[in-house]
Amino acid sequence: MLDENQRQSLRTSLADPPPDRGLWTGRSVAQWIAGMLGRLVSPRRGTDYLGRLGFTRQVPRPRHAEADPLAQEVFKARFRRRVQALQQEDPDTPLEVWAMDEHRVGLKPVLRRVWAPRGHRPVARGHQRFEWMYLAGFVRPSTGQVIWFLADGLDAPMFGAILDAFAREVGAGPTKNVLIVLDGAGWHVAGTLDIPEGLTLEFLPPYSPELQPAEHLWPLTNETIANTYFEDLDALDQALADRCCGLADNPDRIRAATWFHWWPQFA
Repeated sequence: MLDENQRQSLRTSLADPPPDRGLWTGRSVAQWIAGMLGRLVSPRRGTDYLGRLGFTRQVPRPRHAEADPLAQEVFKARFRRRVQALQQEDPDTPLEVWAMDEHRVGLKPVLRRVWAPRGHRPVARGHQRFEWMYLAGFVRPSTGQVIWFLADGLDAPMFGAILDAFAREVGAGPTKNVLIVLDGAGWHVAGTLDIPEGLTLEFLPPYSPELQPAEHLWPLTNETIANTYFEDLDALDQALADRCCGLADNPDRIRAATWFHWWPQFA
């Protein structure tokens, strides 16, 4: 229906919002084509042209309004250099690179879409209550190894205890160095925090959760609590513990969710 010049004009128009200032759809593209050709055009034609021009339906990647894209790119380059420098400084001591984040979960219902027969909308039993616990996840994206901790609260002493337990679990110390990437939460940067031997903390730029591999753990852990009613936090604790054990036994799934192209491949 459109020649090369008209297709290029359409591609240029798609870079901006449609005339009604909404979102481009097959229908709005068909209306654009109709205005160009001066005749009625089926919405299906609009969808076809979106596909021909290489467009697909995607959910935008969120970015905080105060995030600094330049600082994020600088972090990626500096982070890779930091890992290389640590490996070169002490080539005889193994180095592992992990990421760490915390996730608040509670008795407030979590709803997720599920498959159901057409015409039979499913029901999710729930009771909105504001009682919480915290799930801390350490992940090594290059291998898919993951270590979990459940806590009833988070502050600097609790985080210090979690770091101690993690260091023991992975064997960090004189014979192994472990670099942990994490955000700048208050308990992560507390002056009273005692960092165990063998651990080094690497902090993300502010407002940059999209650079945190461990953020991708939470959709996986939420699957077990979605659309489910729990009597109390003990029941939630047990469900999460079972789910975390199952995920720990599936490193390929963890790696697929958490390994970024810019992340060190072998550390």
